[in-house]
Amino acid sequence: MSIFRFKKFDVMNNRSAMKVNTDGVLLGAAMTVLPDDKRCLDVGTGTGTIALMAAQRLQACYSEDYMVDAVEIDEASADEASINFRNSLWKDHLNSYNCPLNSFHQIPEGGYDLIFSNPPYFEDSLHAPEFRRNNARHTAGSLSYRDIFEFASDNLSERGRISMILPADQETHIRRYAGSCGFYMFRIIRIRTVPRKAPCRIITEFSRCRCETPSDEMLTIQNEGRYTEDYLSLTHDFYLFA
Repeated sequence: MSIFRFKKFDVMNNRSAMKVNTDGVLLGAAMTVLPDDKRCLDVGTGTGTIALMAAQRLQACYSEDYMVDAVEIDEASADEASINFRNSLWKDHLNSYNCPLNSFHQIPEGGYDLIFSNPPYFEDSLHAPEFRRNNARHTAGSLSYRDIFEFASDNLSERGRISMILPADQETHIRRYAGSCGFYMFRIIRIRTVPRKAPCRIITEFSRCRCETPSDEMLTIQNEGRYTEDYLSLTHDFYLFA
């Protein structure tokens, strides 16, 4: 049995089409979470890791009246997320739903305060040979950031936010599409593996409010073969080694 152990929860990692990964942990640790985020949605939850991280962070805000819903199109992944939720300290605050985003109708009154996702992002590259893993990684016939913005345009609260992690080369496209759906970037984190390399990922955050000067941050994961202090500080509450 494959189990990924965090400081405050464990994640069964056997059946999900997409395993626990660095991108998901980065998003879960870095996205903006506020004490009054009462209703949150994880789109394409996989093992449920990011939803669990959100629940841990919300609990740390001394919030009790919150719920994190998680949507997953892959049945085995949704089942595994449900198990991980039930085995966690926050089992009463987490729900897993096995359905496509466009068939999800359990929307809370007033919409979601936070929608977050580590969505599939490969569009033109070679597809993975295994069908379920392919669906988890590629936008064709699956989920894309466009679907998330379109869903959020109807189901995000007026003060709500969208947080996603994507390849760095999609920044222009995601900004443009967000704008067409009525959303504006207020924060971006550029992620590079080492100082000498260009950023490979971005965490982007959007709201309905126009922001003239979005917060623009840089996170470097390693330097001279060691994790940076910034990375260890960001993941301190989650990774055992941090």
